[in-house]
Amino acid sequence: MILLAGGTGTLGRKTVRILSARGRKVRILTRNPERAGDLESDATEIVAGDVRDPASLQQAVSGIEAVISAISGYGPSSGADPRSVDGEGNHNLIRAAEAAGVGHFVLVSMHDAGPHHPMELARMKFAAEQELKRSRMDWTIIRPTAFMETWNEIIGAPLRKAGWAVIFGRGDNPVNFVSADDVANLVALAVDDPNMRRLAIDLGGPENLTLTQLVQVCEAESGRKARHVRIPRPILRLIAALARPLNAAAARLAADALVMDEMDFSFDVTLARRRLPSVPLTTFAEVVRRG
Repeated sequence: MILLAGGTGTLGRKTVRILSARGRKVRILTRNPERAGDLESDATEIVAGDVRDPASLQQAVSGIEAVISAISGYGPSSGADPRSVDGEGNHNLIRAAEAAGVGHFVLVSMHDAGPHHPMELARMKFAAEQELKRSRMDWTIIRPTAFMETWNEIIGAPLRKAGWAVIFGRGDNPVNFVSADDVANLVALAVDDPNMRRLAIDLGGPENLTLTQLVQVCEAESGRKARHVRIPRPILRLIAALARPLNAAAARLAADALVMDEMDFSFDVTLARRRLPSVPLTTFAEVVRRG
């Protein structure tokens, strides 16, 4: 049986369905079992637990052959933060899996994760990578770029519902986005393919797009011209500084929007295409089209 932590998130749900369709038994670790109700099937088992609470993980890892960590404390809807979830939470999950004799651990990290990255999420993911590599388990680290589905919600949903779209900063910096469906296919492949053990694999989508271009794709696919609402960089800096005591998640998102507006977030997908011919590479237009 496979334990999937973060099974009710965007990536987790897609991974559960792919593994179940392939006949794999999946135990879904979630803080709120009610959120996993639509994932119940003969191939799944739902267990309550929180990666921030080590004691709650003992039952979850019992009898497990492989663990997939698709957890994330990023964003206001997570109710947490990268340090407590992506950092300390992965630490707890790795320790629990190792103690239980789990043989293989698949960690979903992020592209360009590193100890000095300006985003806290990237620093915490990197710390988890290093801890996993020091463990006695076989490991696979998957480093995707930003999820298309997330940005389709941020930009596309308001455009379709109300006819406006937010552009953070200048909106002219190319960023790579990947479909969570493609990442889920790679995660499932990593579970089954022994040749992917002890590898760190970066995966991006086929296009590098600016936020302005994302809006244009959403407009083209919806057939609706949007009113562009720009949040200038000085306002983002102000939010990042002033919102921290009141709303740490909003402050973090504003600071990270500034980073995305200036840092190189592009990705050359050529190597991934050669290395992973069975993994599909979905365009942003396809994601918008299928909703």
